[in-house]
Amino acid sequence: MAGSGLPSLGRVKLSDLVPSEGLPSDSYKISVSTLSQSLAQYSAAIIQFSASDGALLRSGLESARLYFHQKASYPAAEMIHNNDSREWCKTSGYYADPQLWQETYDCRPGLTPIEPNNGMEFPPAGLLDIFALLGKAARDILDAISFYLNLRSSPFTEILDNVPLRNREISSSVLSVCCHARPSFQGGQHHNLSTQEDGQLVMFPDHEHQVDKSLISLVKSDKAGLHIRDFHGRWILVDGDLGPQEAIVYPGLALYQATAGYVNPALHRTEIGNLQGNMYGRYSLTFKLMPKSMTSLNCSEMRAAGHGVEAQFQLPIPVDDFMQRSHPTDQLFNRPSFPSFNFPTAQDGSMKPLMRRKKNNSRCKPLPPSKRLRLEAQRVLKERVQDIADKKGIKLRFCNLKECESHIHTLDSPCATVRMEIGWPPGVPFVHPHDLPNKAKIGFLEAYEPGWTTTHDMELSLIEPGQASQHSASCNCNSPVQVLYIHEPCMLLYQTSFVFSALRACTHLSHEHNSGYLLNIVKSMLWPLLCQSNGCLRLL
Repeated sequence: MAGSGLPSLGRVKLSDLVPSEGLPSDSYKISVSTLSQSLAQYSAAIIQFSASDGALLRSGLESARLYFHQKASYPAAEMIHNNDSREWCKTSGYYADPQLWQETYDCRPGLTPIEPNNGMEFPPAGLLDIFALLGKAARDILDAISFYLNLRSSPFTEILDNVPLRNREISSSVLSVCCHARPSFQGGQHHNLSTQEDGQLVMFPDHEHQVDKSLISLVKSDKAGLHIRDFHGRWILVDGDLGPQEAIVYPGLALYQATAGYVNPALHRTEIGNLQGNMYGRYSLTFKLMPKSMTSLNCSEMRAAGHGVEAQFQLPIPVDDFMQRSHPTDQLFNRPSFPSFNFPTAQDGSMKPLMRRKKNNSRCKPLPPSKRLRLEAQRVLKERVQDIADKKGIKLRFCNLKECESHIHTLDSPCATVRMEIGWPPGVPFVHPHDLPNKAKIGFLEAYEPGWTTTHDMELSLIEPGQASQHSASCNCNSPVQVLYIHEPCMLLYQTSFVFSALRACTHLSHEHNSGYLLNIVKSMLWPLLCQSNGCLRLL
């Protein structure tokens, strides 16, 4: 796979995507990596079900074939789909869309379909079992994507339906049984012709470009014909070589919004021109995992994980408003660039995150130092401080910045015990790192990740012009030894070449063990030799 990614759609066993307690297994990490890489390159992936689940899906397709075969040649007027977005969470039962040459039966638990003329109709068999199967699979896939993005476990639970549904609740998610191009269906007279690469003419409906507004969509069909556009802009036949136990998964617009654009939605169309001579048409089962209508789509989880969030995703959007909006596909897919991917493997065998964040795109402006610092502080809080607090059973309750600055140096301060337990750096106010001043953020980061300052090469970019000269001018030091500035008590932020050279010579340290380790030596061994004078330190 070199550096170009996957040569074709990734295949992943659903059983390998089921999370378990404790550390993730190698099979889980590899499966998550393959799934995410395939979604990034092709906006789709292939999911392999167990033999028994595959048999259930195939029986559902056979039942759908019998159901639509007995339908009338042209549906009643009230069964014509009017594409009313206000009814997105209320569809149930049979309806038809002549323009797409498509008939659909929607299974939505909690909502009983109303038949015209109070007629009695039997739906395709086994839909509730298939709904449960694909719903569980979609949630496992969503959790795998969350793991890939370094989000907390099950981050989208608040916007998903209860499992199981409570009394009188109606499912937001839906299982659609679809029939394309049934020969006996007389409504399908609107279609186009387009040319494939091999020169064969392939027929598509007029409204060929479709984007689901779901979080995750799973599709199982009896015949090939689903085309999805990859990130190069090419249309790929994604179900051409599916096995009997395999289905296609692709992300929708709701996941695109909830992940601040890090997971692109799939632009898809269905081929209907190669069905001549077929007496049934093409049948498919499509499950769409949808957010609840009374919730909002926001990117708080992405921010908490340290991902950059662009301006268009900053404000929460009510789900009901999101579903009723139009979303022009040219703004979503005609992009000047796309992040690159690779598969680095650590020495311990663990898979590193594979996606390069959009903010690191070479065509995007780099983040300002203050914003980079804020994201790093959030990351360290989540990965280091919170872990220490969890292990010691401490619930973090941060102080107000102004109040903490006044009582931080007293022994009986409200936060003194907690700061000591979790190793909070001395002199840094006990407030959320997001609210700390920039120099205090550096002190916080150096305390939990020694050497952070030199590794990220950021401290000089945070010093205002002329600030260093002002400090040196205010110091009445005649010593030839260079000065070490301290911007937070007990935190050495600026190191001198003199001290570093002396330490390396005395301790025979290699170049790799530089600032972080040396800072600790300075604080522990040379602190008695240092005295404070007018805001700076000098060697006696």
